[in-house]
Amino acid sequence: MIQLFYLLAALQILFGLYLIYEGIRWIGYARRRLLRHSGFYAPRVAVLCPCKGTEPGLEANLTALCEFDYSNFNYEIFFILASQDDPAYSVLRRLAERSRAKAHIVIAGPPEGCSEKVNNLRAAVQQLPEEFEALVFADSDGRPGRHWLQKLVAPLGDDRVGAATTMRLFLPNRENFATALLAAWNAPIVTLLGENRRNFCWGGGTAIRRSVFEQANVLEEWQNSVSDDYSLTRALEHIGRPIVFVPECLTVSLAATGFAELMEFTNRQIVITRVYAPWLWYRAAATHGLYCLTLALGVYATLETVLASRPAFQLLALTFLPVLLSVIRGALRLSALTEVLPVWKSKLVQTAWIWTVLNVFVPFLYVLNFVNSLFTRKIRWRGIQYELISPNQTRILSPQMIRRQPAAD
Repeated sequence: MIQLFYLLAALQILFGLYLIYEGIRWIGYARRRLLRHSGFYAPRVAVLCPCKGTEPGLEANLTALCEFDYSNFNYEIFFILASQDDPAYSVLRRLAERSRAKAHIVIAGPPEGCSEKVNNLRAAVQQLPEEFEALVFADSDGRPGRHWLQKLVAPLGDDRVGAATTMRLFLPNRENFATALLAAWNAPIVTLLGENRRNFCWGGGTAIRRSVFEQANVLEEWQNSVSDDYSLTRALEHIGRPIVFVPECLTVSLAATGFAELMEFTNRQIVITRVYAPWLWYRAAATHGLYCLTLALGVYATLETVLASRPAFQLLALTFLPVLLSVIRGALRLSALTEVLPVWKSKLVQTAWIWTVLNVFVPFLYVLNFVNSLFTRKIRWRGIQYELISPNQTRILSPQMIRRQPAAD
């Protein structure tokens, strides 16, 4: 067993050094993007934001979508609900009346054979006037900055680009361990995307030319899907269009959650990943699983050696080194985030322990998520239960319910 630990520890140390190198590369890419002028490409944009129920900070989040500094407000917002009975409807009406950009409320109706979010998006796109040259997808739980829209749309000025995307960053809006763990769990995904990698779209922040959207037959790809972003990614892969990651548009989502909601959210993300991106699921499962196994073996071997009154310094050192490398990666990530999100710098620094110390234990939560995804393809999302039979087949298992969301989705 000690020989196995030595092997795994060596692999973890080498892999940890490689990930630090990748983290440095990510910082370099982000800095180059921050220095780049956003350009003058400013097409007529439709911002599509599906909504369901009320959640902490909802009105402030949606107000941000109404106040982008974008080419004389050459965009319109489409808030989309499944039903006019949704509690968010009154909030949307109030926002639409005072919005600086023209705002609409679209009632999509209940979903059939797809997720409610996908159904909302399909209904809104099908009703869009021809004047809109670009589509931008946003989530109701994000709070983008004033220049977010211009920066996200800018890469589409190169007509070879399939889509431009960004990612969310959870920041704790409640001082409890579950919320901190959610933020730490999500943080590695932020730096998963980058330059010259196999990027994927994030549904809370993606821009695409309408002509590319139609060429990729995204509406058809969405027809029986639960995942708007993975299905959009698959559609772009089919036509060989690249996805540009825009780190300067990272979107803060202020989160407040409990352990039940934390497990529901994280399990859902991993089940969806297993169905829609199995290559990513296998890679992540192996990475987190081997890390946890190495630490567990290291602790066991160290304790066994100490109890046998034998020297155990080398075992303790090899157990500690992967942990130290993980802390360093977290510190690099925190440094990058403070540069990309200067408005939130003080909040990031105040919660530095989440991105560094707590980061060490996040793989153990991931392992629980991966084990769960081995035994079920059922998820619960905003009160509705789905079964993900395949990327192109979804079964709705529970009737539509609207409830207050204690955590960001």
